[in-house]
Amino acid sequence: MKPEIDLEKCIGCGGCMAVCPLTPKVIELREVEGKGKKAVAVHPETCDGGGACVHACPTGAFRLVE
Repeated sequence: MKPEIDLEKCIGCGGCMAVCPLTPKVIELREVEGKGKKAVAVHPETCDGGGACVHACPTGAFRLVE
């Protein structure tokens, strides 16, 4: 499983990064042109499909996909 992030819903709060137990972190906050800081999956290959990011996101911007 890999995280899919809706950048229109993401508010860049970093909650997803805070709860991700993996190293390296699957998610980082990065500047996205014209949208400000957003969560970006920079190491999706390390995702274990645990869903902590999905549950931590206050706007529902995350979902896990195959």
